[in-house]
Amino acid sequence: MANGDRVIWLHAASLGEYEQAVPILEQLRTDYKAHKILLTFFSPSGYEIKKNTPLADVVTYLPLDTQRNAKQFIGIVKPELAIFVKYEFWPNYLYVLKKSKVHTVLISGVFRTSQPFFKFYGSWMKKSLEAFNHFFLQNYSSLENLKKLGFDNAIVSGDTRFDRVSRQLSYDNTLPFITEFKKQETLLVCGSTWPEDIDLLADFINSSNQMKTVIAPHKIDKERIEVLQNAITNKSVLYSEYQKGATLDVDVLIIDAIGFLTKIYAYADLAYVGGAAGTTGLHNILEPATFGVPIITGSQISKFPEAQDLRKLAGLFTVSSHEEAHEILNQLVIDKSFREKTGMIAGHFISENTGATQQICDYLKNQTLTA
Repeated sequence: MANGDRVIWLHAASLGEYEQAVPILEQLRTDYKAHKILLTFFSPSGYEIKKNTPLADVVTYLPLDTQRNAKQFIGIVKPELAIFVKYEFWPNYLYVLKKSKVHTVLISGVFRTSQPFFKFYGSWMKKSLEAFNHFFLQNYSSLENLKKLGFDNAIVSGDTRFDRVSRQLSYDNTLPFITEFKKQETLLVCGSTWPEDIDLLADFINSSNQMKTVIAPHKIDKERIEVLQNAITNKSVLYSEYQKGATLDVDVLIIDAIGFLTKIYAYADLAYVGGAAGTTGLHNILEPATFGVPIITGSQISKFPEAQDLRKLAGLFTVSSHEEAHEILNQLVIDKSFREKTGMIAGHFISENTGATQQICDYLKNQTLTA
C-alpha cells in the first residue's frame, strides 16, 4: 500500500472468521473500487490458506496487541473503516482506533456471559468496546448480553456465514468422480471427521449395504489416513488411488485431498459433520444444510448456536454413542420421507437466516464510506 491509499481494514482471527467475512469482502470489492482492502489474521490457519486471496490487496498477520504496535500499525495504515469479526477484541488496537476517530464495526458478533467483559476483572476490556460505532450480532442472546454492559448501538443482523453458504447454490457443484461413485444409491457424506467421529460411525458404515459413503477427514496426513482405512472394513478406495486408475466400484470413498467437501455435500442424501464428538469443535454444518441435507453430529455443540437452533427445528441430530448413531442413520437411510422432510427443514433454516451482508453493507453506505 502506498501513501494516500484509502484503506478498509478487516481483521479475522482465523479461517472460520474469514469465511464469515467473505460476503462482506466481496461486496466491499464491488462497492468501493477506489479503496484498498487490508486483511489481517491472528492464526496461521487463516493466513497460510488465504494469504493470496483476491478479495484483499494486502494480507498479513496482525502484530501483537501492544500500545506501540497498535499506534504504529494504525498510523501507517490509516484506515477509513475497521471491521472486526465475531469476537475479536484487541484493547490496544481498539483504543487507538477510537482515539484516531476511525469508524469501527463488529460483524457476526457474539457475546456470552463467559467472556471477560462480564467478570469482575473485565472492566478494562469492557471499556475497549466503546471503540465500536456499531455491533452487528448473530443472535438475540448476544444483544441482551451487550445491553447488560450498557451498549445499545447494536442490531441482530444474523451470521454472514448463511449468506456465504447460500451462494454455493448458484455455483457449479459438479464433480464427475462423485457422480460415478454414487450412481443411483443413497449417499452419506462424513465431512471434516476426526478419529472420535469415526469411532461413532464405523460400525454403521461397515454394516450397511444400503448406501455409499464418502469420508472427508479433517486431517489428511498419511498416518491418519491409514488409521481411517483400518477402521473401515467395507471395500474402500482413496481419492488419490482413483486418480491413479483405481476403480470407484466400492462402498466407501476416502477423500485424501482438500477443496472438494463443499461440492460433495451437493450430492449428499445425509451428512455427518465432524468435530463435536470430541473437543476439537464442530465444523461447518451450514454447508450441507444449504443443500437441504439432514445433518448428524456429535453431542458437543454448546458453543455452536446455529447447531443448537437447527437441532431444535429437527433438522439436525446429535449422537453420543454407537447405538445412537446407528439408530438415526439407519432411520434416515431407510425412511426416504423422513430424510426429505428433515433435509427440507435444514434448507429452509439457511434461506430464512440470510440477509446479514445486505444489512451491514447498507449501514456502511449510509454511515461511513463514500465510494
